Amino acid sequence: MVSVLERASGVLVMGVVLLDVFLTVLYARIGTGLIAERAAHLTWRVFRRAAEAAGTHRGAVLSFCGPVILLLYVLLWATGLTLGAGLIIHPGLGTGVQAGNGPTPTDLLTALYAGGSSMAIVGASDFKPATDAYRLVYLVNSLIGMSVTSLVLTYVMQVYGALRQRNALGLQLHILSAETSDGGALLARLGPSGQFSGGYSHLVSLAAAMAEMKETHHFYPVLFYFRFRKPYYSVSAQAYLALDTVSLIRSTLAGEDTAWLKEAAAVEALWRVAQMLVVTLETTFVPGDPSAANELDPRERQRWRAHWEEAATRLAEAGIVVAREAAAAQAYIDLRAQWWPHIARLAPAMAYRSADIDERGSEES
Repeated sequence: MVSVLERASGVLVMGVVLLDVFLTVLYARIGTGLIAERAAHLTWRVFRRAAEAAGTHRGAVLSFCGPVILLLYVLLWATGLTLGAGLIIHPGLGTGVQAGNGPTPTDLLTALYAGGSSMAIVGASDFKPATDAYRLVYLVNSLIGMSVTSLVLTYVMQVYGALRQRNALGLQLHILSAETSDGGALLARLGPSGQFSGGYSHLVSLAAAMAEMKETHHFYPVLFYFRFRKPYYSVSAQAYLALDTVSLIRSTLAGEDTAWLKEAAAVEALWRVAQMLVVTLETTFVPGDPSAANELDPRERQRWRAHWEEAATRLAEAGIVVAREAAAAQAYIDLRAQWWPHIARLAPAMAYRSADIDERGSEES
């Protein structure tokens, strides 16, 4: 009876691990993981506390979190599969599984060694199956080990490929904004002297890249835990710059030459997908009620008005016709109220201050 329960426990453990691998690597949708997702969240909390104690080295400590989580995934899955295989093999030690030389030990540690060896795609152990049933177990274990190893290696490479794309998008936005991460500066460079026909192609590519980034975080939620010292590599900063630029386009540009840009497909796509990206990550990784993000400090609107005035001045200096009346400022504030509170919740979750994303952001954040 005990041996049956032990084998059943082993099958259950392996089943849970394989399900977690399937949900994380193959199903690849945010918020569906079992073990890996919870382990990643716990690891991030540990790194956050360690970073708080590290003082000036806070950023360096946090930058190691993403790679450590990927390593933890591999260790958790390998340990779980080894434990499951060991529990299945343990009752058969000495009978169904025998040592190649001498008597066969029957302790659990030996079973774990034999189980891990049965799943390895290279090397061999001194323990061999002696019955058809355990030969089948060894064959299945070997196939599982080979498949999981291939899937995990591919997953890790794809995660780093997606991370490179996210960083490239952040750097592109940062450079286009004259390394200011300011929507006004970005818009001024997209349409010098009011000529946006050339800059529109940049908006098209940015909208496409942002849409890809949104789906990339759906496929690889672990990207959330890769945090770099430069804020412009963060999702919060990228979404902020995209949404701030669109808000300025729709509220501040004036004149018939730029009227088409406000309703252009690329502008609408950039607006929608950037908000979708922020809200998706916010609802998944930030605890609490997202509706609380709609509660604004009145001082925020004063900062936004100052930001709008600076942006309008910058655009006018670039030769772009702008609307300077109070209605334009209010339109910008109303548009910003739709997205800034979500970014203000998401940025601290990645250990950034709101001021790191927007120099006029609330210092208390």
